[in-house]
Amino acid sequence: MAKRPDRPAICYDPVGGDPPHAGADHTCCLSGLVFFVLAAATDWLDGYLARKYSCETVFGKLMDPLADKLLVSAGLIMLIPLGRIPAWICLLIISREIFITGLRGLAASTGKVVAADNLGKIKSNFQYYGIGFLIFPLNLLPIPYQYGIGSILIYLSVVLSIWSAADYTYKLRDIFVETS
Repeated sequence: MAKRPDRPAICYDPVGGDPPHAGADHTCCLSGLVFFVLAAATDWLDGYLARKYSCETVFGKLMDPLADKLLVSAGLIMLIPLGRIPAWICLLIISREIFITGLRGLAASTGKVVAADNLGKIKSNFQYYGIGFLIFPLNLLPIPYQYGIGSILIYLSVVLSIWSAADYTYKLRDIFVETS
């Protein structure tokens, strides 16, 4: 059975096939949620263990934020065809992530390693929980305003994204004027 390109991958059930486009069934959305939660949990566990055992590396400091960005970007993009998130929100969040990645790369080229700060971690948590609420099948559990809660969390993450981008830019302002 081939994956149809017009179906969002987050609601693709490899065992049961493609769900109906308009209303993805509970099984496929739960599958997407399980994959998303497992990826987020392993990302958290990796960071926790690295800090606990003092084995943080430069590679980890650079690559962990990229893994976070990929996870969030994939989740957001897959929610667009389901009508659960506007495309412009995804564009703002992903543009911010690309900008920060470029800023980190520029800083690294000058010998500075920029680890994620608390504001960025809070933003990521808003995104993870918001995406989780939006992936979770509606009416499976009695969660009032489930998609509304998810949307509010994503909108708040946009505000935090812009704020943290401005904060990173301010903190790294000296790399813009360095000469090579």
